[in-house]
Amino acid sequence: MSTSLKLGVSFFLFGLINNVLYVIILSAALDLVPASTPKGLIAFCNIAPSLVAKVAWPYFLKGTIRYSRRVIGCCFMSVLGMLVVAFSGGVGMRLFGIGIASLSSGPSDLTASRLRLYLTLYGSGLGELTFLQLSTTYAPAISGRSVGYFASGTGGAGLVGAFLWWELRHFGVRVGVGLSSVLPFTIPLAYFFLLPQPSSIPKQDEGDDDAEPFMASSTEYTPLPTDEGEDGTPGYHRSRIVALSASDKWRLVKPIIPRYMLPLFCVYLFEYTINQGISPTLLYPVPSPEDHPIIAFMIKSIRDYYPLWQLVYQATVFLSRSSISVGCPPLPEKLLPVPAVIQLVILLTLTYESSVGIFGDSSEGASFFLVFLLISIEGICGGLAYVNVFYRINQEESDSSDPETAKQEKEFKIGSVGFSDSSGIMLAALVSMPLELSLCAAQVKRGKGLCRSL
Repeated sequence: MSTSLKLGVSFFLFGLINNVLYVIILSAALDLVPASTPKGLIAFCNIAPSLVAKVAWPYFLKGTIRYSRRVIGCCFMSVLGMLVVAFSGGVGMRLFGIGIASLSSGPSDLTASRLRLYLTLYGSGLGELTFLQLSTTYAPAISGRSVGYFASGTGGAGLVGAFLWWELRHFGVRVGVGLSSVLPFTIPLAYFFLLPQPSSIPKQDEGDDDAEPFMASSTEYTPLPTDEGEDGTPGYHRSRIVALSASDKWRLVKPIIPRYMLPLFCVYLFEYTINQGISPTLLYPVPSPEDHPIIAFMIKSIRDYYPLWQLVYQATVFLSRSSISVGCPPLPEKLLPVPAVIQLVILLTLTYESSVGIFGDSSEGASFFLVFLLISIEGICGGLAYVNVFYRINQEESDSSDPETAKQEKEFKIGSVGFSDSSGIMLAALVSMPLELSLCAAQVKRGKGLCRSL
């Protein structure tokens, strides 16, 4: 296997396995909660631990990142958290597992079904942060493609996770989640035995047309090779202790807030408000095969609409997050806010469709295809925003002449951006809960009570 293929497979697996656990746990939780539970509550409980991880690690920890320890730690937390939830029946033990896996706690009188809502893997948030930062340790030509492969893996996790749980759910939550606990071991195996380390990738000689295209040019920064052990990071030598101060971090964050963080925050705010607050109310009568054969093939009951909208969203997110990894050019930096603007238009349109009905209640066929199209565009915009924001910030060079300082600055900047998407999801969860209820009330008021029949 070539070095470039090993790199691509490794980062794809990092994104896939890190996020597929999130999907499996969320799918299991949805099987246990009543239909009346607002979907925004589920999103809120699932994003809080990830938000804590993304805030704590880049802003409060200092010095060189020990990737080996992080990878092992993420694997350990993921496996232990899933096993505790899968095989313990008592509230106390479940709270223990939740504390390890999600770094959050709930009131002691929560029911077991509600407690499962809180098990979003803390390791998932830390894992995403770790692998995005790991991509910056390679030369720019390589690191940009690493982000593309990782983003593609995270996009595929929605489809793979939904498929896995569809097969495993027949064994029950205990056995299904228990079997899923072996998946995190893929990450350390890929990291230690498949991923090419930065020091193992030779620099491309200037004018050498036969060199592999992913390799760095001789003018680009390439880390100095050394043995692992001093800082736990293969391929790096640290001759002295370097740590970014709080003022250094603020200096680095300030310019990227309007350029990267705000567009990504808005995309996720609008995206998850649509998914959690509006999509559950986009319901129509079950179509007859005679009038709407295509729709009837996909929709067998009222409860099929919401999973279908989520499937459409996940599929288009996967396609757009894979854009850079399949060779599509990245968006220009000045166009990064465009996906957020498009999603705002989609949000307003779908809100009107849910509450009033653009084509009226007698034209469910036209309404169905409109919603299908808009959610497809929503997923494309969301995926493009994610992969392009992280690609652009990955490619930014540090002004520091010290290699270790430059390395830490790049790691910090890409790690700090993750706060914007998680905070957008958190705010969307809070907004979507009353929005879902108000849209359902508006439908009932005009004589459409499908949202109350779930």
